[in-house]
Amino acid sequence: MAKGDGEEQATSAGTGTADVFISYASQDAAVANAVVAALEQQGIRCWIAPRDVTPGALYAGEIVHAIDSAKAIVLILSQDAATSPHILREIERATSKRHPVVTLRLDQAPLPAEFEYFLNTSQWLDASSGEPSRAFPKLVEAVRRVLTGASAAGLANTVAAKDSPKLTPRFNGQNRVTTVVAAVLVVALISFAVDRFWLSKHTEESAQKVAATPTAIATPATPLTVAAPVFAPPPHSVAVLPFTNLSGDSKQDYFSDGMSEELINALSHIDTLEVAARTSSFSFKNQNVDIGTIARKLNVAAILEGSIRRSGNTVRISAQLIDAVNGFHMWSEDFDRNLKDVLALQTDIARAVAQQLQIKLVGDEEERIEVGGTSNPDAYVAYLHGMHLHTAKEENKGDRDRAALAAFDRAIALDANYAAAYAWRSDMLVNLLAYSPDSQFLEIRDQARIAAERSIALAPTLAVAHASLGFVRAFGYRDMVGGAAEIERAQVLAPGDARVQANVAWLEMVLGHGDQAVAAARRAVRLDALNYHRHSDLVRVLYFARRFSEALTAAQKAKALYPEGREIENYTALSYLALGKPDMARQLCESPETPLDEDERLWILSLAYRALGETRQAENELAKLMALPDKSDSAYNYAIAYAQAGNTALALQWLGKVESRHDWTSLLALRSDWMLDPIRNEPEFKAILSRMNLPP
Repeated sequence: MAKGDGEEQATSAGTGTADVFISYASQDAAVANAVVAALEQQGIRCWIAPRDVTPGALYAGEIVHAIDSAKAIVLILSQDAATSPHILREIERATSKRHPVVTLRLDQAPLPAEFEYFLNTSQWLDASSGEPSRAFPKLVEAVRRVLTGASAAGLANTVAAKDSPKLTPRFNGQNRVTTVVAAVLVVALISFAVDRFWLSKHTEESAQKVAATPTAIATPATPLTVAAPVFAPPPHSVAVLPFTNLSGDSKQDYFSDGMSEELINALSHIDTLEVAARTSSFSFKNQNVDIGTIARKLNVAAILEGSIRRSGNTVRISAQLIDAVNGFHMWSEDFDRNLKDVLALQTDIARAVAQQLQIKLVGDEEERIEVGGTSNPDAYVAYLHGMHLHTAKEENKGDRDRAALAAFDRAIALDANYAAAYAWRSDMLVNLLAYSPDSQFLEIRDQARIAAERSIALAPTLAVAHASLGFVRAFGYRDMVGGAAEIERAQVLAPGDARVQANVAWLEMVLGHGDQAVAAARRAVRLDALNYHRHSDLVRVLYFARRFSEALTAAQKAKALYPEGREIENYTALSYLALGKPDMARQLCESPETPLDEDERLWILSLAYRALGETRQAENELAKLMALPDKSDSAYNYAIAYAQAGNTALALQWLGKVESRHDWTSLLALRSDWMLDPIRNEPEFKAILSRMNLPP
């Protein structure tokens, strides 16, 4: 999806109940989106997939709920729509709920009997003879009249005008009997076939965990609705599965995985392409999951998969692109290359994917696809080792980051102009700041900045380098303006990179820009739907944006992905506190089933008891917290506890300790945290904000 794809609009449009449900075939997406824009400009709220589908949710439940709650349906009718079983089910559902259907007909293709049956009493605007936008004013007027209860006859008489698109009854009486009989037979046959499919597959599908959705919305027992969820992913979207290692040596997995990840990085630099992030697409590695299921969980229109066989410095790649909607192969090709030509190989594959998805590379997009690489095979292998260590499991993360740093240093030693290696060296150093003692902070910070600046000097359009430099400037040097500029540059260069979007969300949150932070965090979730960390980031951002009810909803989805997530429980309990439900926060903390660290549990209990007016119990829990060994990293929490207790002096004293320790991560939410509101107007608090270069 292109930069500026309307995410902010989707956030607002997707809340509450929509007036109109938009039914359309994916081939008519451009017209459908234009219709939505025309209606919403006139204050008519629309629901359209995929824009208003909750990230990670099942399309079937979301669409059924949207149809049921809408007041009317706008059907974009074309030959593609008329042959789509999904559109038929949507119209069947709408008519069963007695919702009026207003149809914009784009061509004069003949309609199947079942469509004639369900559209028999509807009205349509004929836009088949010219530009569809000419019909939009009449369409807006028609929809407005339907919403206000105008009769079909009155609607037709009022809207019809000479030399303009007509709104008339769809069918006359001549074919009514034939239409009804044919439709009944067709629907009966379809229902029989779907029933057989449903009964044979139901047990297996029920046993599978739907990772991106905690619960499916219940639907009525109509086979057409339940058995075949509507799947309408963004047309320009793709997931790159980890390429199979055919070397016969499992120790070479790092190489095939690394090349797969490099393809993801290359494709994410194409503005109009949505690319599923590595964490989500790699979650299917070594799993026997069919392409259709993977595509639905990741909400992508195409899947790129293949295999890699390496022999010394020679590599053979077999790649194939599959249409995830119909299962057909779109493109396949074998490549035999020397590792010196790996950059050209990645470019060739990325270009072929873009071409098959009907994406034209414009501006510097092709340059961005191959930027920052090397023609030194040994340097490339060292780089892939570093990437493998960096993306490994969370256990011993500090040690793994140090090992990855050493691998990137080896790559740089072999090729002093390897921009990508410098960029990831900087990124590892930024990570290590969180594990380093105060005595090493300044040195590591400076090394991270130098590496990022060297990378940008070599490859000005390398997004990861700008993102890393943005973090160094913002949180190492407290240069929020300079940091924001670099991260925004990274977003422009790689709009399809979920990690960059998460970085944008964090910085916007730090600056107190709640709406912008939430929009970026939601986009990161959409690009990385099966990554627990993207979901937990969204929970955190929603909490600090003071959208507490939304944070609770997002926490449920994150918990479905990873029930042991402790930070999710933290923000769930804190959201209850913010919503004036301290007893629920207390119950959550006291439950033995809640996976909370002891220090967090005691801290939140202290806040909950304070809010309940049980001062003595609140002081007891805080005393237990302070008695825990080596809890110097709890200084920020102490500041909050005293701020909530009304002890301004102690709250400010503890905040000063956080600042003196260079504990910038604890101060990220200083601008947004609602629990610091009691001391926000204090001169000393404003002075800390000023020293952090944050707005007051």
